[in-house]
Amino acid sequence: MKVFMMQAKAIADETRARILLLLAEEELCLCQLIALLDLAPSTVSRHMSILVQADLVLSRKEGRWKFYRLPDKRPDDLAAELLHWVSRSLKSADIVKKDKKQLVRVLKQDKKELCDRYCC
Repeated sequence: MKVFMMQAKAIADETRARILLLLAEEELCLCQLIALLDLAPSTVSRHMSILVQADLVLSRKEGRWKFYRLPDKRPDDLAAELLHWVSRSLKSADIVKKDKKQLVRVLKQDKKELCDRYCC
């Protein structure tokens, strides 16, 4: 019950739902997420911490960059079911469509430049 409640609370926030949908596209570094969401680094870091604690997102460090991705799907995994539900429920939302267009632009930018600009 505790895991379910943590995950439900984590996806109940619009920004975190958007992050999950962005990460469904591919692994992203913190700087890319900051640029995509246009939020303060500390705000994005806090959202990521909540998603990691809820086991909805995995993180790894590579040099000065911190990367986030969705966990590998397992058939009996509640997190996978929640992520599928979020994706299916929000795929036609205007903000999600805007995020996907913005993702294409951000992925073309140099990670080092983004990192220098936003967080490190």
